[in-house]
This record gives sequence, C-alpha cells and structure tokens, in this order.
Amino acid sequence: MILPQNFEQKIGFAQLREMLESMCLSALGRQFVAKMVFQTKHDQLHKLLLQTDEFRFLLHSGADFPSQHYHDVNPQLVRASLPGAYLDVAAFFAVKMSLRTIRQALTFFTQAAEDLYPTLRLLGIGVQVDRNLLAALDKVVDDEGLVRDDASPLLRQLRQELITRQGLLRKQIAGILRHAKNEGWIPGDAEPTIRGGRLVLPVVAEHKRRVKGLIHDESASGQTVYIEPEAVFELNNDIKDLENAYQRELIRILTALTDQLRPHIPDLRKAYQYLGLIDFIRAKARLALRLEATLPILHPRPQMLWKQVRHPLLYLTFLGHAKDDPREVVPLDIELTPEQRILLISGPNAGGKSVSMKTVGLVQYMLQCGLLIPAGEGSEAGMFDDIFLDIGDEQSLENDLSTYSSHLLSMKQFVTLAGKRSLVLIDEFGTGTEPALGGAIAEAVLEQLNRARSFGVITTHYTNLKNYAERTPGIVNGAMRYDPEQLQPLYRLEIGKPGSSFAIEIARKIGLPKQLVERATQLVGKDKIRYDRLLEGLEKEKSDLEARTAEAAKAERRLKKAAQEYQDLKKYLDDTTLEVLRKAKQDAKLLLKDTNQQIEATIQEIRLGQADKDRTKEARGKLDTFVREKLQIEPPKPKATRELAEAGTLKVGDKVALIGQEGYGELMSVKGKTAEVSFGGMKTIVKITQLEKLTRSEIREREKEAVRRAPAQYAGFSTTDKMSSFSPTLDLRGERAEDALTKITTYVDDAVMLGVPEIKILHGRGNGVLRQVVRDYLHRTRQVASVADEHADRGGDGATVAVLK
Repeated sequence: MILPQNFEQKIGFAQLREMLESMCLSALGRQFVAKMVFQTKHDQLHKLLLQTDEFRFLLHSGADFPSQHYHDVNPQLVRASLPGAYLDVAAFFAVKMSLRTIRQALTFFTQAAEDLYPTLRLLGIGVQVDRNLLAALDKVVDDEGLVRDDASPLLRQLRQELITRQGLLRKQIAGILRHAKNEGWIPGDAEPTIRGGRLVLPVVAEHKRRVKGLIHDESASGQTVYIEPEAVFELNNDIKDLENAYQRELIRILTALTDQLRPHIPDLRKAYQYLGLIDFIRAKARLALRLEATLPILHPRPQMLWKQVRHPLLYLTFLGHAKDDPREVVPLDIELTPEQRILLISGPNAGGKSVSMKTVGLVQYMLQCGLLIPAGEGSEAGMFDDIFLDIGDEQSLENDLSTYSSHLLSMKQFVTLAGKRSLVLIDEFGTGTEPALGGAIAEAVLEQLNRARSFGVITTHYTNLKNYAERTPGIVNGAMRYDPEQLQPLYRLEIGKPGSSFAIEIARKIGLPKQLVERATQLVGKDKIRYDRLLEGLEKEKSDLEARTAEAAKAERRLKKAAQEYQDLKKYLDDTTLEVLRKAKQDAKLLLKDTNQQIEATIQEIRLGQADKDRTKEARGKLDTFVREKLQIEPPKPKATRELAEAGTLKVGDKVALIGQEGYGELMSVKGKTAEVSFGGMKTIVKITQLEKLTRSEIREREKEAVRRAPAQYAGFSTTDKMSSFSPTLDLRGERAEDALTKITTYVDDAVMLGVPEIKILHGRGNGVLRQVVRDYLHRTRQVASVADEHADRGGDGATVAVLK
C-alpha cells in the first residue's frame, strides 16, 4: 500500500516517470511506462532489475542494437483484421520497418554469448516474425516508403505508360508556353501548374480568349486565368485514365497484401508487445546511465544497506547545470536493519534533513518499480509492502482541516496500517501545534511505530524525541553535519548521534539584536543551552578530527610516494653500478691484453736489434706513445663556473646549452618556466632549469671541440642531436597494439629525458583498441601529469595529449 494517493508527485517520482516517457522511442514503450507500478514480489522485481541492468551493460558496451523504427501499428492491425479492408502504403511501410527491427532485436540476443543477456533473451521466446510476410511487404514497399514499380507486371506497365505520356505532355505544353510568352499572353516567369488534376497554363486574364482551351480556375485577384490548352485535352485524358488504372491496380495489390497479413495478426500483436517492452527497458537503461545507477543486492526482507546513495533529481539538476552551479550532491550512507529500524534525523533548518528523507523514499520506490538506483557498488536493498509518507502542508479548506489536523489524520492511518514490512517517512514530526503537546503526541506515535516493528525515516527538531531514540532499542539518532564556526550546512548524514538546531547560534550569526539573543537564552533554560553546546562541541571536535585525519592520510601518501621513488632510484643506481663495473672490467681486461702484447713486442724488437742504440730508442718511443695514448688518464680540465639560466637573466638571442651536453643553441623566446630554443635550425620547447647560459669563450671552445670530434659525432649518444630530431607528435595510426606499446614506451622516455613539457599521440578512433593501449600506459607512467583528448578541431578523441611533469 502506498499513502497518500499523490505519493509520486510528493516524492518526485512523477518527474522520473516523465523522463522515462521522453526516453522511449515509441508510444509502445510509453504505454509500459504508464503501467509501471510498485512491485512487492521478490522474484518478479529481481527479474525486472536484471533486465534493466543487462540493457544498461548493452548500451554501455556500445553494441550495435537497433534503435530505429519502433512504430506502434496496433491501430493498423485493428483495421487489417476487418475482412475486405486494406492498409495504405504508409501503414505497410511502418509494419515492414518495425518488423525488421523486431527481427534484428531477436537475432541480436540469440547470436550473443549465452552469459551476456540471459534475462533479455528469455523475453523473445515465442515471438515470431514470418520471413515470407516480411519478403511480401518488401516486394511492394521499398525502404523509402514508396511503392516499388515491379510490385506487379501490370503496375510496371501502367507506370511506364504514364511516364511516356507525361513526357509527351510536358513537350507539348512547353511549346505552347513558349509561344504564349512570346506573344505576351503569359508572364515571362510563369510555369505550368496543376488544377483539378490537369496540367494548365497561367494566362493573363485580358488574353484568355487568345489561348484555346478549357478554363479550370482563376486567381484570387482575377488577374490570372488557368487554362488547359485544347491541344493537350487528349493527352490529359489519357494520363487521367492511366492514373485511375494505376490506383485500381495498387488497391488490388494492397488488398491482397492485407489478406496475406491478416492470419498473422495474433503473432504480430505478440511481436509488438515485445517491441514495446524492449523500448521500455531501453529507456530504463538510458536513465540508469544518466544517473550512474547500479543494481544492488536484493533481499526479500525489509532492509537498507545503501552506500553513497544520491537523490536522483538533485543529481540530474546539478549535472545539467554543472558550469553555472559547481555544487554537487553529497551522497548518503543509509543503514536500516531489523535491529535499527527507525532513523530519527535532526539538525538545523536547510541542513538537508528533508532531502535525506525524500532520498530514502524516492530511491526505494524507484527500486521497487524496477529501476536501478543511484547507489555505490556493494549496496544492499530490501523490499517493503507499504510506503507511508507525511510531508508538506495538507491544509484543506473544504474539509475544515488545519495543517496539524491533516498530520494527525496521517498519523492515525500510519499507526493503524503500519506493520513490520512497512516504511514510514515523516517530515518535521510533531510540528504544527504547541511544542510540548506536539512533542508528546509525536513520541507516543513513534513508540507505537516501534512497537509494530515498522521501518522509517523521520525528521524532527524535538529534544524529547532525540532522547527517546537514544534510550530505545530499534530507533537510532542521525544528525545532519554542520560547520559550527562558519554556521554552514555540510549536507552529510551521520548516524549514531542527534544533531543540534543551532537556533541561538544562527540568530546570533545573522545579527539579531544581542539583548534578544540573551533573553532567548534565558527563556530556553540552561539545560537546553548546555545540551546544544555539548552537541556543538562534539561537532567541532569531529570536524577537527576529520581534518587532522585527512592531513595525516595525505602526509602518509606523500611519504609512501617518496619511499617508492627512493626505492626506484636505489634500484636504478644499483643496476647502473653493476653495468659500469662490468664494462670497466671488460675494458681493463682488453687494455691489459694490449699492454702485454705491446711490451712483449718491444722486448722482442730490442733483442732482435741486439741492444742497438737507435732501434732501442725507437722501440722505447713506441712504448711511451702507447702508454701515453692508452694508459695515461689525464685529469679533466676545470670548467669555468657557468651561469645557470633563470627566467629573469635570459633574453632573446642568448646562446644556451642543455646542462651536461656539448652542443649549444640560440634562445628564441621565454614563456613562464619554459623557453623556445633553436638547435641546428630545429625549434624545441625545454624547461629553463635545464639550460645554462654560455660566454663567448665557451662558445668558441665548443665549436673547436665539435670540429675535432666531427668524424666520430655519431659514435655516441648526443642529447642535442636527439633534441633536434625529436618531434612532439607520435603517429601510431595503423600500428598493431604490441608495436604501438613498444614505440610509445621509447617515445615517452625520450620526451621525459629531453624535458619536453607536452606530447601528442595520434591513434585514430577505429574500434578504440589503440586509444585504450595508449591511455592505459600513460596513466601508469609516473612522469605523466595529465591525459586528455585533443581539441575537437584538431582530432578530438582520435588523438591524446599528455602533459609531462
């Protein structure tokens, strides 16, 4: 049972129903939306939710499911069921295209993997679309809604004769028109037109006697007369006869096709029932995607274990005005169990109490109507037989009811009808009359609802109800969080403690005269003030604790990141050290071998020369040369202290170099922390901190060094050369995923090493595999700060732009 009768309007479900209707593709689906009702059977509801969830997955996956020609042809089927009646061409076109859609939908589910859409596949059992009927329809009507010329041999013949006669008519009428224009009987811009199904000429009224023929009509002003020339009487008569014969043959064909359709009407009604149901489920799935809704774990017993649930209408409102209104819906965690059945929410006005209560009612109602709910993964939901709502002002002048009387009538119904499978939702419980009496009656009603083991969410300001909930099993207090310093609502629900109304503090904050605030404090009593201040202190302590916890968590994340970076650096250094030692040992071994060979050769030469002075001197000279070139390690020349580049010290035209590299370039421009440098004619963007400013003497020294090393300039790795040949755009279009991953790995490493601030990868759209590979790798790379689509004018989602740290 749902109370009151206008429950859907009060809770906001009527707006969701309207959204669903707008998302349907046909009147067939909208009929199902109108019939959507509150379900109380677990198996039936679970099936409806699975259907919606499977279709949500279908839409999210981008599968090619038919989304056109969802026509409602039930009125045409009623007409076709009458013997002797026939359907027109437009009706047969709608039947043909919608039957094709039904057949495509059935084929989609039968050909899909068995584990993908099991519930949706069951909907098609028993639905049939006769191939012969579809072929017969296609033979008469094409995909543009026009009759085919070859629908019958006679129809083709009549059509060809019509075309021939109409061609002759146009030639004759063109000759008459040309002559009349030359004589000035017809305006120069006039053309033939149709009157009464006959081709006529618009003749100036004063010359109507000069054109022999039959007058069919005249213009409203009487200045133009429409005349059928005498020379084309016979041709017009022939064309009219052919058109009549063509229409008779067409009616014969349509009548025969209707007769062929008539035996299939029972199967067609079932097929269109299926089409409407698919349209309805599709609309529910589209709404679920907009709400980011999920399928909760559904239990047959009443309960709520909702995580991060959002009010659907508020979420859609903020989503639609995201640019103008930066606010977001604050999600709620709701828990109602057999041990904690009734949630009593308190807190300041405009703090979100009513929204929280409405969220519970609306989400539970939409769930039991077969809609997925905007709750987080892992949420659990139960089922209720009744939902009772008391909200707003139901004052009635006709029945002489005050606001409080209407509330009491609702309370009477609730305590009479509510049971252990009922959900009771009450806003501002007990208000509308004297606070002491209203609070007492509200406490008595709350006691009765708890005794009936009903579930509920109730909002209130009354202290006696908060105290009753604190000491009574089955009822739990909840508070809407509030910032006691800024006196602003946080819209977060906290279960376990009552909330303060902050009435005195808000009055003081908005500037009510001080003497009035102090007098109100005296009147309310010290105990009440102490109670509210205790709640205020608890709220402040909780806010401080949450802030400190968040800061500690942030510091812990920074510490873990630093530790990981240290471990990565240590591993890199260890690996590099081992490699350097290995290479050094290998070089030393080769050098030692060469040295031994040179020494042995020198000794041998001295022996052969039998200590000849000149030969001995020459041998020793060779040995000295070998030692000087191969063994002696000259200390590095001390380099002059260079001026590190800073944004303020650099100017256009300065000669700069990458720190630690031999080449140099010319500074073209400076923008913030980056600079544009020309290396050998190639312009490159680099970070300023990676540049050093060169003096004239250093430039000359580098030029001499470059000349000396010219023959071996490609023997080793040069960052400057690499920079000059590096392109900020990588084209992966047409690559296989494995090859693309190898290329982008090398490319990003080069870009990071060279200090390039931004790169672009072209991968195209296609089926999205390359884009997924590229973005997965970029998201895993620590040196990448952000990843986004290229601007729509420069490729959109066919290219990915990555900003490097």
